[in-house]
Amino acid sequence: MTTERVGQEALLALAEGHHARTVRPLGSSEAAGHAVKAYAIEAPGRTVTEQDARAALRIAADHLASARLRGSLGLSVLLLHAGGDGDYVLVHTWIEGYMSDLAVFTGPAGDLGQLRPGRSGLAPCVWEAAVLAHERDAFTRHVLDGTSSLEERLAAWHADVLEGEVR
Repeated sequence: MTTERVGQEALLALAEGHHARTVRPLGSSEAAGHAVKAYAIEAPGRTVTEQDARAALRIAADHLASARLRGSLGLSVLLLHAGGDGDYVLVHTWIEGYMSDLAVFTGPAGDLGQLRPGRSGLAPCVWEAAVLAHERDAFTRHVLDGTSSLEERLAAWHADVLEGEVR
C-alpha cells in the first residue's frame, strides 16, 4: 500500500499530538440493577472529581435502566473521560450472545450536566479503546473462562482493574 491512499498530513498530525493519558479505577458500584466497574481517563491538565464520578454514574444508571431490553447480562463498565476537547461518558454493557452494547455521551469540558448521546457511529477513542480492551480480557479471563463459583468469578472481574498510563 502506498502512502498516496492515506491522509498523510492528518495521520502525521495525530502522531505528533499523541501522548499518554492517565487511567485510574473509580471502584465498583450498582446502578439500575447492574454491577458497574468505573474508570477515569484524564487528559493532561484535566482531573475527574468525586462529583464528576457521581454525575457519570447517574448518566450510566439512566442508560442502564432499559439495558435488560437490549439483552444485558448485568455487568457494565463506565468510562469517564476528561478529554482535551470535552468530556465523554461511555457505558459498555455485556449482553447476550457474547456481544456488548455501547453508549457514548459527549459534551463540553467541565459540565457533565450537558452531556448528550454522541452522534450515530461514534466509537471509542484510542485511550478509551485501551481500557475497553483490558475489560474485554478481564471479562473473558474471569467470567467466561473461570472455573470457580460465579460469585468468585465476579469478584475476580471486579478486582482486575487497569491503572496507570495508556497510549
